[in-house]
Amino acid sequence: MTGANTILIVGCHGQLGRALFAAPALPDIALAACDLPKVDIIRPESIEHALEQTGCDLVINAAAYTAVDQAESDPTMAFAVNAKGAGNLAAACARRGLPLMHISTDFVFDGAKAAPYEPQDPAHPLNQYGASKLAGEEAVAAANPRHVILRTAWLFSPYGHNFVKTMLNLADRQEPLRVVDDQLGCPTGAGGLARALLSMAGAILAGKQDGFGVFHYCGQPPVTWYELAQAVFAVAGGGPELVPIKTSELNQAAKRPAYSVLDCSHLTGVYGIVGQDWRPE
Repeated sequence: MTGANTILIVGCHGQLGRALFAAPALPDIALAACDLPKVDIIRPESIEHALEQTGCDLVINAAAYTAVDQAESDPTMAFAVNAKGAGNLAAACARRGLPLMHISTDFVFDGAKAAPYEPQDPAHPLNQYGASKLAGEEAVAAANPRHVILRTAWLFSPYGHNFVKTMLNLADRQEPLRVVDDQLGCPTGAGGLARALLSMAGAILAGKQDGFGVFHYCGQPPVTWYELAQAVFAVAGGGPELVPIKTSELNQAAKRPAYSVLDCSHLTGVYGIVGQDWRPE
């Protein structure tokens, strides 16, 4: 592809990384793959090597430590990847004048707000995973002024581990299935998120100067996990009996926000991108 811009995808084997490579190609843009351990964002020299080898024009960081409950007992690794690693990548990009698009999470919020969270709302994570992702946001912003931090939520796709796939795998279950019904959030298809990222990247590479900062992208409408399970089994043509439960009944290691709905209007205003309806037609 002569004259193409190259986007380096860090974390290419995760849900989002795979969705990025499966997304429709954009004119004059090529994607290059790098993943752990091939590019170890904890090690600055590994990042420098990847940037030099690919000669990229923009970087999307889809790599993350996402084991929410495990992070409570292993915060060192969570912060190493999500905070230090993100900062290393941002600094390396800044030295080369490269824009960085970094993926973050609704878990930077505590769920105490009664209305959708806007990008400028104060963050107050309830768990180590959320704290590590917030530290990563701060490290990226401090290291590289040409950054996009895109928060998303409740990601699902045909790839990897996610709630929707888990429910589909349980469609033939005979016993009742207990599902949390007191957390409200926004399911987000990885394919839609990937297309949004590539559209944003294309605009930046075309010279857009007002496209940096913090944005939110998620699916609509908001639902609870219980309601999402109901929707999944409706599409699957049936499933086990669903029993709504409280989050407290699960005894999870990490606390979750009861409300983590994201307001995406800033993204729409700057880029014209609207979060997709996650519900199948």
